[in-house]
Amino acid sequence: MAEFIPARYARNAHAQAVLASFWLRRPFVLRRARHLLRASRPQVLDCGAGVRLQGFLADGRGGADDGPRRLAVLLHGWEGSADSLYLISAAAHLHARGFDVFRLNLRDHGATHGLNVELFHSCRLDEVVGAVRRLAADHPQHSLHLAGFSLGGNFALRVAARAGRAGLDVSSVAAVCPVLDPAHTLEALETGWPGYRLYFLRRWRRSLRLKQASHPGVYDFRGLLALRTLTEMTDYLVRHHSDFTDLASYLKGYAIVDGALLKLNAPSRIIVAADDPIIPFVDIDRLAAPPCLTVEATDLGGHCGYLQGPGLSSWIDEKVFEALDV
Repeated sequence: MAEFIPARYARNAHAQAVLASFWLRRPFVLRRARHLLRASRPQVLDCGAGVRLQGFLADGRGGADDGPRRLAVLLHGWEGSADSLYLISAAAHLHARGFDVFRLNLRDHGATHGLNVELFHSCRLDEVVGAVRRLAADHPQHSLHLAGFSLGGNFALRVAARAGRAGLDVSSVAAVCPVLDPAHTLEALETGWPGYRLYFLRRWRRSLRLKQASHPGVYDFRGLLALRTLTEMTDYLVRHHSDFTDLASYLKGYAIVDGALLKLNAPSRIIVAADDPIIPFVDIDRLAAPPCLTVEATDLGGHCGYLQGPGLSSWIDEKVFEALDV
């Protein structure tokens, strides 16, 4: 177990999870990230098969060519974006230490609903691999590093596990509170503190309305939007907008437990909190144990929280840097 000492006002797991993205934290994060944000430039990536994903690239050296270069690709969680506070905070920490940083928006996240016609779902791994491959080709002198939070951590680990087959040379991976068994995460969202379920319902419905407006005549989400639970909505998505036959096979399709990470060969670190209210800690025991994988657990921290100090600074930013600094 690693030691994390939370801010006195945020020892509760729910406080940690909520405050990580709370609007009161924004001024503190943006002030610390001002150099990253000033350097960031939008870029649309050709991911193959007609798919395009968008993100923001920030040069960590200001164009200087001295010494080895490192590119960190950062992935946000479900219904987050490249502008999520936790992602900007981690990106700024890496950027200040010389990393070039690319904050990738997953399909239909951020302001990208018009880029692709088909809907996002969590098994769309090929396009994220394609985005990383495009970035690696555009930066051949850089070592490649992946980091993600929640669903983004799940994607980062799956990309790294497929790296050999995809022709990618991944130098290191950091995954913070990654989704382990999606079925158990969905159950936790439905049965736990209702604030999480209501938050994701609101965010997902907003995203679906944006998708429908971006592609007039293609989608009619009235039936989907009328459903009242995440499970019902996900089941509808699977049956009407994916190639999966049922909800169970879809959820299993992006699980990273039970041998899914056996082909991982890049130094990888998973950082999890035992009190995470969204990712059941018991699923950690079901992870494969390739020699390159380290699991670092804390007693406290909530879901992607890890806030400490009066300025709502993040303990996890330095841990991500340590994991990628190889």
